[in-house]
Amino acid sequence: MIPVTTLAQLFRERVKASPEHIAYRYFKNKNWHDLTWQDMSIHVANWQAALAKENLAAGDRVAIMLRNCPEWVMFDQAALGLGLVTVPLYMDDRPDNIAYIINDANVKLLLIADAKQWQSLSKLESVQRIITINLEDWLPNSTTESLRAEESAPDELASIVYTSGTTGKPKGVMLSHRNLVGNVLSISECTEFKSSDLFLSFLPLSHTFERTGGYYLPMVVNATVAYARSVPQLATDLVTQSPTVLISVPRIYEQVYSKIQNQLDKKSAVAKKLFNLTIDVGWRRFEYQQKRAGWHYKLLLWPLLNKLVAQAVLKKLGGKMRFAISGGAALSPEISRLFIGLGLKLLQGYGLTETSPVITVNRLEDNIPSSIGTTIPGAKVKLGENDELLTHSPYVMLGYWNNPTATAAAIDQDGWFHTGDKARIDEGGHLYITGRIKDIIVMGNGEKIPPTDMEMAILVDNLFDQVMLIGEGKPFLSCLIVLNPENWENFTKELNIDPKQAVLKRIAKHIKEFPGYAQIRRVSFSLEAWSVENGLLTPTLKMKRAVIMKRYETAIEKMYRGF
Repeated sequence: MIPVTTLAQLFRERVKASPEHIAYRYFKNKNWHDLTWQDMSIHVANWQAALAKENLAAGDRVAIMLRNCPEWVMFDQAALGLGLVTVPLYMDDRPDNIAYIINDANVKLLLIADAKQWQSLSKLESVQRIITINLEDWLPNSTTESLRAEESAPDELASIVYTSGTTGKPKGVMLSHRNLVGNVLSISECTEFKSSDLFLSFLPLSHTFERTGGYYLPMVVNATVAYARSVPQLATDLVTQSPTVLISVPRIYEQVYSKIQNQLDKKSAVAKKLFNLTIDVGWRRFEYQQKRAGWHYKLLLWPLLNKLVAQAVLKKLGGKMRFAISGGAALSPEISRLFIGLGLKLLQGYGLTETSPVITVNRLEDNIPSSIGTTIPGAKVKLGENDELLTHSPYVMLGYWNNPTATAAAIDQDGWFHTGDKARIDEGGHLYITGRIKDIIVMGNGEKIPPTDMEMAILVDNLFDQVMLIGEGKPFLSCLIVLNPENWENFTKELNIDPKQAVLKRIAKHIKEFPGYAQIRRVSFSLEAWSVENGLLTPTLKMKRAVIMKRYETAIEKMYRGF
């Protein structure tokens, strides 16, 4: 593909280079359907013709609130090709949050799925038109329209992506065409993608990780994207579609890991030993392939263990997975070890919406699962004050929309973006995130605890679905836990001691490697999941720590009563 500098140009060049290649697969009317790049070109041209009648000027903001589907791409490309700025919205975000974003960005036109969505929204002060994807009379029914090339210049604004923010109002991240195009072209150089690859898209396209990795990247490498029907149906879609590349946040890998552990609990002692042996040998094989360990006689067992155990598990992921990528949050080393031990090539990366988003990623031939990899081409990193990770690249945002104060706080005078994450860098250039500066817990005795590592260690246990460490200014650590309902019921049947003591014992087993001052002495648990719907998770499934603490204020106070 010739060098491109705008997202609309990227689409046009892909259509020109491979018009008959299958671009997208989607499920409708009980069947899967395919669209070629030429089909997409016709649809995008029709969307452009309709948008051109809306009295919109270049630079105007238009918002999209749909589940993942070809229409998401059609609208995005149509708008970008007309010089409009797209504002992606999360389908499951709260109505008040959506209204805030729409008004803050001064959105002129909004695309939604159906009238039911519109009825839940109110006080949309700037919106001139709301359209739905089934509004057939709005779109011209024509195959004669031509793609328009009226996009903004490469360094001008392409999209405003609002960070889901764990505290306060979301901030609008301004990303240019050059930011996004440069980032995706660099990602495409980091591993060997093929035109025969099939991506299964299920993370929201409003998430920059999915938008870049699961939408623009397949366009660059001429791969096909299949849109999963939903997260609950993901297990079935993995089997029927057999993707070769999977991009996901840790939460999905955690859920698959938990299911594997649940099934393993029901197996015989012999089956458990065979599974654990497979993971052990598979991990040795991985380390040997990475040239970090020598040959071992146990490796002779791999062909048999692969056939008896590993292949059976990986078939549930479709059986054709070449590699999987995890990003958006830290992935537990224990979970990485299991998947890699089964033979899945799992790569962890790192980035932020403000960096378009990828900064680092592991490579197939240089993969240290506990790290976030090495920098992608064009990105520079260094450690600042308090070991904060700083980055400088063409992928760093233009700034925060209508918020120069926040922009100045995030990007220093030399152009270095301050990530807010603490990190270390090894001699080989691999980066490791060691904590979040704002999330660091400073206990009453002055000891500092980065909570994420401990939370990940506890979450390896399938008794626990969600965990949050408490201890800021406190004499000891405690934690809030959401229990797995099914596993909790089975666990309590065998109890002969107080449930809280039993849970603390279980937790202690997983955090015994942490320092003595980092032990958990009290726990409060419930069966009510923290979710986007109840306001305790962001749309990208990150914990809103301050909100959770406020919601469980009474329970926290009770844990520290008397101290």
